[in-house]
Amino acid sequence: MMWLLELKTVLKDLVLPPAGSLLLALIGLALFKRRAVPARICLIAGIGSLWLLATPIVSDGITGLVERYPPLELQRVEGAQAIVILGGGGQRALAPEYAGPAAEPFLLERLSYGAYLARKTGLPILVTGFKVEAHAMHDTLQRNFGVETRWIDDRAYDTFQNARNSALLLKDAGVHRVVLVTRGTHMARSVEEFRGTGLEVVPAPVGILARRDSGIPRFLPSAEALQRSNTAVYEMLGEAVRMFLAATHLRHH
Repeated sequence: MMWLLELKTVLKDLVLPPAGSLLLALIGLALFKRRAVPARICLIAGIGSLWLLATPIVSDGITGLVERYPPLELQRVEGAQAIVILGGGGQRALAPEYAGPAAEPFLLERLSYGAYLARKTGLPILVTGFKVEAHAMHDTLQRNFGVETRWIDDRAYDTFQNARNSALLLKDAGVHRVVLVTRGTHMARSVEEFRGTGLEVVPAPVGILARRDSGIPRFLPSAEALQRSNTAVYEMLGEAVRMFLAATHLRHH
């Protein structure tokens, strides 16, 4: 099973920018002596797509296609029984400064917002991730924010498993309506997966990727813009896969 999960990660990294664009350009170089026209097409498409995806004006545009939920208004939390924080965004198995596991910036952003909502609402928290990720989430909430975690799911490798495992834990506790915390780009797909388990979902997106630049810098490539494009393209592909699996009943809750 683990080798399948690792293969999935490798394939994802090869398809998404920048690797996908670079591979296309490399194919162009490999074909150059034998098939000049296809080689030029691959080179132009690879280098051109990499340039475009690294510009803020393009990354902002495609990010807007996947961010479908506005910031949470706290009055919408009424009736919710728990807060679910999804893993994703990186962690260290051993952070020397803490002598234990710790969340890295993107995951820390989710935990910070989850802790904020827990203080505002008094709702208990469930964290869901894969192995050390989930425990890094628990430890970071407790150590950095003084917030306890009631439920820990450490067996979820993807969003489908996040939803399935969380629903099993929560329904056993009589919980049917949750506040869902994840990044704005990831929220639409997450909501569909959680609703598929029968849970009622109140979306609470964090890290909403608003426009960061203005003027000429919006047309100049940057590492930050490329990262935003990577995230948005991943969500587009992930949503297409989710819809296909749901339509064909190859995977269901």
